[in-house]
Amino acid sequence: MSEREPRFAGQRVVVKVGSSSVSGENASQIASLVDSLARLHRYGSEVILVSSGAIATGVPFLRLDARPDDLATQQAAAAVGQNILVNRYQRALTVHEIIAGQVLLTAVDMENDVHRVNAKRALERLLELGILPIINENDTVATHEIRFGDNDSLAALVARLLGADQLVLLSDVDALYTAPPEVAGATRIKHVPYGDMLADVEIGATQSGWGTGGAATKVQAARLAAEGGTAVLLTETRLLAAVLDGADHGTVFDARPSEAAS
Repeated sequence: MSEREPRFAGQRVVVKVGSSSVSGENASQIASLVDSLARLHRYGSEVILVSSGAIATGVPFLRLDARPDDLATQQAAAAVGQNILVNRYQRALTVHEIIAGQVLLTAVDMENDVHRVNAKRALERLLELGILPIINENDTVATHEIRFGDNDSLAALVARLLGADQLVLLSDVDALYTAPPEVAGATRIKHVPYGDMLADVEIGATQSGWGTGGAATKVQAARLAAEGGTAVLLTETRLLAAVLDGADHGTVFDARPSEAAS
């Protein structure tokens, strides 16, 4: 049976995955996530992965019982975890004969013109060479004052930097909802036209399909990417393969029309 051409084939696609999807008991999801990324790669897509999870991956190896509160220990956990996380990705990618390139960025890199141009040049060259960039915030040197705060924002900025066609924000919830999914009457928001401010949807810690704070950061990132001309899909990590097959999952944010984005 021949493989079906996936959704987003031939496009430049930034995929962001959250810590809870690739660390702890869900570290086994890396293999299936990479299978989907490799499928896009085979069909001519330029794929960039923005992956959280360095601190969460490193914590057990530091023999800690929980995520540390102090910055120095967070930085130490990130230093250990980033190494292990990228090795897990590379092992999965090797099955598909794909090489990963690790790129660690800070908020300063995206704000400083010289750093931003250098980052863009390096990423563009990696893509030209057929390498799959894996980007994360450089948590080992970042401080509380100069952090992105979440990798959703980083992914949106990377999508804008590279003029991506598509941004896929993956988490552990399948879509944005009008209320918490467990609340009676909550419905999935399938489509958000460009410019729709979701005035009838209460987005926040209690009215969120993404957990505490999750919906707000993802909607903010989706709007940032859409403003730059990148379409956005919010969905669950385990549903990515089905989405590539054309299944109706998640929430789609329309990109700003090309004539306006330019």
